[in-house]
Amino acid sequence: MKRCTIFTFYHCLQPNTHHSNVGIFPHCLRFFFFRGYLSQRSFALGSTNTRPFPDYSPKRPTIRDSEIVHQISTAIKLRCSEPLRHTLKPFESKFRPDHLIWVLMDIRSDYRLVLDFFDWACLRREPNLEARCIVVQISVAAKDLKTAHGLIHDFWAKPNLDASIAFTHFVERLIYTYKDWSSDPHVFDIFFQVLVEARKLNEARKLFEKLLNYGLVISVDSCNLYLSRLSNTCDGLRMVVKSFTEFPELGICWNTASYNIMIHCLCHFGKIKEAHLLLLQMELRGCSPDVVSFSTMINGYCYLGELQRVLKLIEEMQIKGLKPNPYTYNSIVRLLCKTSKVVEAETILREMMNQGIVPDNVIYTTLIDGFCKMGNVAAAYRLFDEMRDLNIIPDLLTYTAIICGFCLTGKMVEAKKLFHEMLGRGLEPDEIVYTALIDGYCKAASSEPYCNIYTYNSIVNGLCKAGNILQAVKLMEDMEVAGFHPDTFTYTTIMDAYCKSGEMVKAHELLRDMLDKGLQPSVVTFNVLMNGFCMSGMIEDGEKLLKWMLEKGLKPNAATYNPLIKQHCLRNDMRTTAKIYKGMCAQGITPDGNTYNILLQGHCKARNMKEAWFLHKEMVQKGFNLTTSSYNALIKGFLKRKKYLEARELFEEMRRGGLVADREIYYFFVDINFEEGNTEITLELCDAAIECYLVGKATDENK
Repeated sequence: MKRCTIFTFYHCLQPNTHHSNVGIFPHCLRFFFFRGYLSQRSFALGSTNTRPFPDYSPKRPTIRDSEIVHQISTAIKLRCSEPLRHTLKPFESKFRPDHLIWVLMDIRSDYRLVLDFFDWACLRREPNLEARCIVVQISVAAKDLKTAHGLIHDFWAKPNLDASIAFTHFVERLIYTYKDWSSDPHVFDIFFQVLVEARKLNEARKLFEKLLNYGLVISVDSCNLYLSRLSNTCDGLRMVVKSFTEFPELGICWNTASYNIMIHCLCHFGKIKEAHLLLLQMELRGCSPDVVSFSTMINGYCYLGELQRVLKLIEEMQIKGLKPNPYTYNSIVRLLCKTSKVVEAETILREMMNQGIVPDNVIYTTLIDGFCKMGNVAAAYRLFDEMRDLNIIPDLLTYTAIICGFCLTGKMVEAKKLFHEMLGRGLEPDEIVYTALIDGYCKAASSEPYCNIYTYNSIVNGLCKAGNILQAVKLMEDMEVAGFHPDTFTYTTIMDAYCKSGEMVKAHELLRDMLDKGLQPSVVTFNVLMNGFCMSGMIEDGEKLLKWMLEKGLKPNAATYNPLIKQHCLRNDMRTTAKIYKGMCAQGITPDGNTYNILLQGHCKARNMKEAWFLHKEMVQKGFNLTTSSYNALIKGFLKRKKYLEARELFEEMRRGGLVADREIYYFFVDINFEEGNTEITLELCDAAIECYLVGKATDENK
């Protein structure tokens, strides 16, 4: 792509001027770069009107208080390996909130002692805001930014907190303690990040502006976080553009990640040409576009179906030595399949693989769906086999595409086989799958004198999945008229629908009707009822059902116990949870992966991290996989306990498994690797976070 000269660049910014390649930017951004340059110069020159930080002057202790403070300070300094709670037991009845700050003044040089003493004090009484801010300042001065973040986050995570009042008090105390306790501006950066993460965006902006009075500017990385959160608000585009324009006037120098966020936001709101112009302007502002910049832009043009623009962008990437990533290829393949160029899309897949880039589930699913829609199910199934050979696990969308393809071409035997394979993998069929099966079976049955029981059951199942229970019940009645008697599967299917909609009385009526007709319920039938009881909060009824099953000699399975275990975990009743689990094992019933994940998350919620860690090890040994929720719960639990080695091990294990951690976990490990000087890993994690939570979001929404 030919590079713009300064003249043509300026020309494309003018109002009422059309540019064939990129279009016109909104007025508020047209002069952003000219204004930004001047404003940064004026900011760099500095202002002589900055306000000094206040001196810290706490109230003085009485003679009696001074004696108590001295005794406490001496006791904890002289302790050996004895726990602090034992050392300070004689002082518990005398200890008051004011003593906390005075003791901190005595022991501030011993950081570990400060944290231990603060934790001890917190167990007795909630510390006042001044004490919390002092410990935050000490943590930042000790370069322990994680602890500082946690201390601020814990305050803002309190329920029913009045954000406006809390912000005023917190920022006042943080400014008041700043000069004497830390003088490290990172403390305000961390506070800004916590406000943004807690979606207190108005308060974050107020903090940004307040700090300008003291001559401090929030870091560009924190401002990037602010931009990305703004893009998710109801007035996202306007607010992001406004901040992107104004912040350079206040001293922020945007980086490549900033532009990527802005490009993504513009594309997300359909401003593709404006996003392209911003991509061109990056280099003129000294920021080199990276693979994320181009991939986001390519995805935007793919969404519009503009293949020629996409090809030009790929050519420009190659000129700059940037290697397309799977996200780039996914966008192109999706566009080609959308325009019925499926053969060409497969060529892109082969080119991608020749370059050593391993395709993912998304690209294969897109191609399989494309071939199926063209009626070439053989090619689709070839790709389906290929992805399994490469150990790329098909998901619900993959199975849906190939099953629909077989149903469309009347190959119901193959469709049925894949349907059961999908169920065996624990995937829940959706309305699309059932609709395809119903349609396929109806077409297959049109040449026969009547439909079989399997066909009826498939249609009943599909109707229930679609939420049309009344029609499913009517069809069950029609089966009787046609000479086909509903079986256990028929009843269980409708009972499941009633249970999921909370209509337990009707589910009970069906069970009685089923028993009256001499049909023997299966373990699946009881599992459906158990799940219904637990979902409706009727745990006692669920426990009675389990007891009745055992008395009747009906052997439950893990799926019977899982809903009960989950409900007790949600209620934080781990004692009853353990009792049920032991009873399950005593019956010779082997826990499944779902059992382990439920227990693990329950123990993390109850802060039983040793038990959770043991369960994790046991799961891995038995070949079960942790879910994303389980990994997130474990990692967050260990981070709260300051068990950073265990948290890091789990985070790396999670990433190796292709799972995406929560944002705050990414933020933590980005920061910790940056502090440790691991630049390569830091950049890798930043790229991963951007692709997952900025670019990745656009991918999901455009599927």
